[in-house]
Amino acid sequence: MSAISRFFSSRWGPVVTGLAVGILAPILVALGNPGNMGVCVACFSRDTAGALGLHRAAVVQYIRPELIGFVLGAFILALATSEFRPRTGSAPIVRFLLGMFSAIGALVFLGCPWRAYLRLAGGDLNAVFGILGLVGGIAIGVWFLTQGYSLGRTRPAPKVVGWMMPGIMVVLLLLVVLGPKFGRDAQGNPVGPIFFSEQGPGSMRAPIFVSLAVGLVVGALAQRSRYCTVGAIRDVLLVRDPHLFWGVVALVVAAFVTNLLLGQFKLGIEGQPVAHTNALWNFMGMVLAGLAYTMAGGCPGRQFFMAGEGDADAGIFVLGMIVGAAFAHNFNMASSPAGPAVFGPIGVIVGLAFCALLGFTSRDTQAL
Repeated sequence: MSAISRFFSSRWGPVVTGLAVGILAPILVALGNPGNMGVCVACFSRDTAGALGLHRAAVVQYIRPELIGFVLGAFILALATSEFRPRTGSAPIVRFLLGMFSAIGALVFLGCPWRAYLRLAGGDLNAVFGILGLVGGIAIGVWFLTQGYSLGRTRPAPKVVGWMMPGIMVVLLLLVVLGPKFGRDAQGNPVGPIFFSEQGPGSMRAPIFVSLAVGLVVGALAQRSRYCTVGAIRDVLLVRDPHLFWGVVALVVAAFVTNLLLGQFKLGIEGQPVAHTNALWNFMGMVLAGLAYTMAGGCPGRQFFMAGEGDADAGIFVLGMIVGAAFAHNFNMASSPAGPAVFGPIGVIVGLAFCALLGFTSRDTQAL
């Protein structure tokens, strides 16, 4: 094992990755991304779904280059270090549904675990309820793990399977750069199939290639360090191992300092960017998200990184998140700064029921 590999497999690997995310995310905000949303896997999945026309909420439509960079950065480094291992076979339909429900829960809160920590580091105290919910959801997932929950083992797959998600990301990159218009609206103006928000959070974006570069850097670092914001809490609760947790601490501290330096820190509850103040559903949305992430084996960022390493199961979860984000908007479940949507709580309850059923029944790995 090289010195670099030893470094990234030590406690310092997640710390360096957390520092990178904590510094680069606020910089992306300064360059144009929405406030406290320099990097948000759930919100960016929603924006990407909208850009592809999977939902028609005009204010959140943009293929986010950061997500493309996550997959390609992990893919490039996995190839370079002989860690690209195509694999698949573990309950794909279940993982797809877990991805869907994780996105619904996260969009009730308005953020993934990464954004929960970034919101806190930006002064948004609403994030406290989301983080508490996240920990609660992970704790429930850990209990299921101790009771024998499993989706079964993956198995090696042909190389072409591992190339699928990186290939999809290359196509998405071409689409966001070229912005093709294949149709026309009633007034004769060019439209679709790729949509770009002209107002709202989707219109707030850092330069494409800066966002892509950040994604590539974070994807490469996270691939080496196995960075995972859900695994950080899971490992502390399950085996008392804080190895990954130091990466979360580094993210929050670095983002807090960077926000202060950039004048982006605003302490309070009211008037926070792309956030609402309903404590109950901030909490419950992230209970669902944390539980779904734990049952699927990693936080949403980690799923993108694993997809870049050739894990088709993670790729299925990623696709589930994108579709789930579209469902959240099409079925009036995604929150807004005004508060939870009409059917958001119902979506959370249904998702929790699904996860509970899964947790109590998915124990015989030979049957999967």
